[in-house]
Amino acid sequence: MTDDDAVRHEAVTRRDTLKYGGTVVGGGLLAGCSELAGQSEPGSSGESDGSYSVTMSPAGEITLEQPPENVLTVLPHHADMALAAGHGDAVSSMLYNPEYNDTIWNKFLERLDGVSAEWADLPGTWDPDKEFLYELESDLHLADPAYMTTMGAWSTDDIEEIGETVAPWFGNTFSNANKEPPAEWADGYEYYTLWEIFAKVAQVFQAEARYQALADVHAEMLATIEADLPSEDERPSAAMIILNQSEDSMYVYALNGPGFLTAHTRPLGATDVFADVATESTVDFEALIEADPDVILCLAGMSEFRHVSKTRERLADDPTTASVSAVENGRIYTQGGRNQGPIMNLFQTEMAAKQLYPDIFGEWPTYTEGPYPEIPADEQLFDRDQVADIINGDFDA
Repeated sequence: MTDDDAVRHEAVTRRDTLKYGGTVVGGGLLAGCSELAGQSEPGSSGESDGSYSVTMSPAGEITLEQPPENVLTVLPHHADMALAAGHGDAVSSMLYNPEYNDTIWNKFLERLDGVSAEWADLPGTWDPDKEFLYELESDLHLADPAYMTTMGAWSTDDIEEIGETVAPWFGNTFSNANKEPPAEWADGYEYYTLWEIFAKVAQVFQAEARYQALADVHAEMLATIEADLPSEDERPSAAMIILNQSEDSMYVYALNGPGFLTAHTRPLGATDVFADVATESTVDFEALIEADPDVILCLAGMSEFRHVSKTRERLADDPTTASVSAVENGRIYTQGGRNQGPIMNLFQTEMAAKQLYPDIFGEWPTYTEGPYPEIPADEQLFDRDQVADIINGDFDA
């Protein structure tokens, strides 16, 4: 028996008593989860008396005995959801840049007492081989199996093998911009809003009460914003960009397009000056000058490499872009994490509302460094203590 075969044999032996249920749309794999210690949820009966099932495209239905304690993630939106559901400690691996995501998320979580992400040292590597997942022995792969097959090392057969012998897959990523999944997954792939995905992840962790409480906070904030939005002809024009460091160009991103990547800007209804440009494509400085946005939003602007201060300085120091309205009026603002979950979404909706409509929702402080700025209590669009208490389980359901 080879070393690789031994690893597989151990994984199969370890899980040969699991209950499996449900098939995966497009992938055909069986899904299940080991018996794990549960966590009581405010307003619920606590530990489950038996198995329970949760369904989401593309993984289909999975059946679990208890909430998972050892979870693999790929992108941070699923990790954010686990954290919001009160199970941040279950996130035990992250394939996409855990150190970067840890840095960005904790800049926001600084404002939630008792809530933090501990992702920096999580094991993770992009496009891992199957042996890496065998070694992790996760209880759940909180990841979109269709998205995994966009990596060079992964096929649908690999997804099926890992789902059968290690742990089920459960996640949805192509709802980020309602993108087309790989062909073998396209039939029946469903798109969800950010909060619909979170509702299903909360079910996985038996944290429906937390989900509902946070969804109520989110709905109340949106209602407040929508009630005060000016008419469309009085709204600012804006561009969402990442500046190219090596040439006079930038990547542009949709403000009002579908999917959870724009869940914080779409409700604000600003005029996207690059609405006719394919999202994630590039334009040059001349296009920015011609578009002349009132506001520039800088994705990843809290990170060192793409810091918002660098964009401000570069555009202000270049005589061709210094006259752009957003540059002249000092309205170049940072954004946070693109693949946002519910926690990041609450903060980013508030910050974008202030960046776009300071006269209505209060000014966004000029960001230079450090965590999410302190906002006076009477100018906050959601209650930090309330959100922290929900995540920490200190609330009445």
